[in-house]
Amino acid sequence: MKYPRENLLESVELCCVRGDNMLFEDLNFAIDAGDICQVHGANGAGKTSLLRLLCGLSIPESGEVRWNGAAIDDQPDAFRSALAYIGHHNGIKGELNPKENLESTRALMPCRDDIEPVAALERVGLYGYEDIPCRYLSAGQKRRVAIARLLLSSAPLWILDEPVTALDVDGVRDFQLLLEAHANAGGMVVITSHQPLRFGSVDTRMIQL
Repeated sequence: MKYPRENLLESVELCCVRGDNMLFEDLNFAIDAGDICQVHGANGAGKTSLLRLLCGLSIPESGEVRWNGAAIDDQPDAFRSALAYIGHHNGIKGELNPKENLESTRALMPCRDDIEPVAALERVGLYGYEDIPCRYLSAGQKRRVAIARLLLSSAPLWILDEPVTALDVDGVRDFQLLLEAHANAGGMVVITSHQPLRFGSVDTRMIQL
């Protein structure tokens, strides 16, 4: 799948306060189509808070997030259709099997028409697990189901908070290749990770909090 090369995500003078703590202020950056941006910082520096602001899940103390030149608050439907988000929780239902979870995803959000749920599960290493209720899967397997949802999504912008948590070495390697392919197709990635991630075919940007 190819994405428009004119897509642009901007942080404009963002300021984030939690309790009595100023996590960051006057934060400015832009992410273009084809970019992978890694957010770094010590625990408590505000990495998750920044990602929630970029997704529109939290409100900044001041400043704004813009998508293609307009504030995301002014175009909520357009921005939601452009966004795929993975947080600390997988966002899957334990009583459903992986295939059913992905079918629910297809019913609720814009998805690609060139990949089926079973094919997405096979690509993340879950061939043979399609019909097992997710509550019986390991933590790493549940994370792979969440990643399979990305494969179905037609959203150009992926915002990912510690997505490789619980993945084994092979899972991390395959996930890095998935992100590279997304960026090379004109997609955009903003990611936090305690594990160092390296992308051979894509230049990465760093934001230090």
